Amino acid sequence: MTPEALATLHGQAFTTPRPWSAAEFSGLLDMAGVLLISQPAGFILGRAIAGEAEVLTLAVAPYARRQGIARQLMLEFELQAAQHNAETAFLEVAEDNAGAIGLYLSLGYVISGRRRGYFKTPDNKRLDALILTKTLLPNA
Repeated sequence: MTPEALATLHGQAFTTPRPWSAAEFSGLLDMAGVLLISQPAGFILGRAIAGEAEVLTLAVAPYARRQGIARQLMLEFELQAAQHNAETAFLEVAEDNAGAIGLYLSLGYVISGRRRGYFKTPDNKRLDALILTKTLLPNA
């Protein structure tokens, strides 16, 4: 996917956190250790460096939700991260995103912390981010 396509899909999927621009995606894609896994209706962008993998964003188009796309993307991200020698994975998710939290917990992530007021909503309220972590299986 191009940075423009990533930004378009991200804009369809998010209001909180705010959608990222094509320029932001372009800059991220140029960074070392970045992993992008995409399907027509969704993508995951993360990085694997220094033994850790971080999910930067996971977006699925609203019309394609609850069809297993996010789960597939997460599993592929974990596999690729392990292939890049990541031993643990982490992510931040808005505390009110029950669907995403349920997915991550079902994949074996555990809540390991909280960032107070991390996300800003379109109406300028602040939401906490839950930090979730998971130990990745060594690459076979």
